[in-house]
Amino acid sequence: MSTFKDWFEEDEDDIFMGSPKSKFFDVSREASKDIVEEEIDKIIEKLAVLEMIISKDKDEDFDINQYIKDYTLDNMSEVKAMKKGLYVEFTGEIICRLDS
Repeated sequence: MSTFKDWFEEDEDDIFMGSPKSKFFDVSREASKDIVEEEIDKIIEKLAVLEMIISKDKDEDFDINQYIKDYTLDNMSEVKAMKKGLYVEFTGEIICRLDS
């Protein structure tokens, strides 16, 4: 597990006030609609590729949603940490596009 896990904890006294998730939505509401739509499209494409990778060589009865649910339940703390990291990454992508 990352030694930086405390960076992603919500802290009322933090100068940025809020979680990575809340900052992502703050930035996405203020950014250009076109930039946000393009970045969300990239996220959906990434999700599609990951689903294709997971589903590869599985039989037709394979239920990816159940697989993801089970994996999440078995790895909750790691999933939460990864999710926070992805919010930071996606927020950074939008912010970088604002400067260009």
